[in-house]
Amino acid sequence: MAEDSATPGWFLAALQSPCSGGMIEVDGCPLHYLAWGDPASPPLLLVHGGLAHARWWTAIAPQLARHYYVIAPDLAGHGDSGRRANYTLEAWAADLLAVSRAACGERRPVIVGHSLGGQIAITAAALYGRQLAGVVVVDAPVTRPDPESGALVQHARPLKVYPDLAGAMARFRLLPQQPCENAWLFNYIARHSLREAEGGWSWKFDPAVLSRPLPTSLADYLARAACPLAMVRGEYSAVVPPETAELMYELCERSAPLIEIPCSWHHLLIDQPLAFLSALRALLAAWEHASAPVRRAQAAP
Repeated sequence: MAEDSATPGWFLAALQSPCSGGMIEVDGCPLHYLAWGDPASPPLLLVHGGLAHARWWTAIAPQLARHYYVIAPDLAGHGDSGRRANYTLEAWAADLLAVSRAACGERRPVIVGHSLGGQIAITAAALYGRQLAGVVVVDAPVTRPDPESGALVQHARPLKVYPDLAGAMARFRLLPQQPCENAWLFNYIARHSLREAEGGWSWKFDPAVLSRPLPTSLADYLARAACPLAMVRGEYSAVVPPETAELMYELCERSAPLIEIPCSWHHLLIDQPLAFLSALRALLAAWEHASAPVRRAQAAP
């Protein structure tokens, strides 16, 4: 559990930033998303990890919205989206394209995906890369299932209902567990991980998410990525240790940037949000610069 700490002013400001919501339906499943910024700005999709939800991005989305139209969907089976009988990386990737088209038209988005969201982003890069402006894979491995699948034995059964909100929030854990000193962000995410249920409060995610088939083609998908790609990992991450990061770098033929966030673990969105934000801003700016028309200096008369 996180230690108590004072809530910083920049996060309080982020909570006050204008944020809208939307809902679309894909193959009979309602998909909810949050949006920040000017719809005319370049689109940026932020994709949460397994058993998580769109509000994991609340701390940094308003900062990114200064230059981008930021869309954070709740994946099917998560958050305020609907549920499906079956879940696959391919179906989730198709959902991302559908949300992007609904929110941004035919403009090509950059997708930033954390953990399971990163695995989905890799899948989208392989299957729909020409429709994307780029993909940033955030602490997501290609050599094993997403880390949340370790909760399979505990949670792949009907979700427990807690009699009160405080008791339910006290049960919130990061998977895999790690240190986190930002109690203000940890508690905010915990609160939005829960919904009222008959008899009390329960988690929003569908436990069937944990029973889905394990991915078998992520390494192939990473090698087939058909758009600009970058990878970010936490310095102390046990999910993407240095040897896994090196394998992923090789699969990309050493052409995709590999960025390490200092003093961070797997959940670097909440343990080092500002460091991650700075790295992401720099990466996106570099991509924009690389794709801008070359300006030639005019000779003086």
